[in-house]
Amino acid sequence: MKKKYRKQPYDVANIRRLLEPGPVVLVSSAWQGKTNIMTMGWHMMIGFQPALFGCYIDESNHSYDMVVNSRECVINLPTTELLEQVIGIGNCSGADQDKFALFGLTTAPAEEVAAPLIAECYASFECRLADTHPNPNHPLFVWEVVRAHVATTPRLPKTLHYRGDGEFMVSGREIATLERYPNQRR
Repeated sequence: MKKKYRKQPYDVANIRRLLEPGPVVLVSSAWQGKTNIMTMGWHMMIGFQPALFGCYIDESNHSYDMVVNSRECVINLPTTELLEQVIGIGNCSGADQDKFALFGLTTAPAEEVAAPLIAECYASFECRLADTHPNPNHPLFVWEVVRAHVATTPRLPKTLHYRGDGEFMVSGREIATLERYPNQRR
């Protein structure tokens, strides 16, 4: 028998804690000889060929001017081993400090963009700005992923997912694949 859940009213302002679409990423950028990293907990894949990645970056964020001016960035996928760095990067500004040095992270050269990859991250996706739409609250950035770098192991990294209010959860355990369910459509 399948479990039925007893539900209660929930504040719609907090539903993002249940629907966050993906892992926390670190966005690295470069402009006029300076680099920066920002922590991002909300983003979405919006296209597959070409690979398009969407996110909001607030104008008050130091990275905003860097990505607007350079029109590129690298989306880096940290694992649970970088939890302290992810939190620290998200709680300080790169306007006055070098976050790579401050958090002991290593820059690695990208092949298609000037922004650096983060060597300690499981994957890094080089991006160029495909589109940005003005919005009264935040600009939506649409990035085209032009080059991807992914570690060979583990196959399922333990990634961080932000639930809001300082809470994180971990993903990275396979529970099912379509191969186990041969009658399912692909």
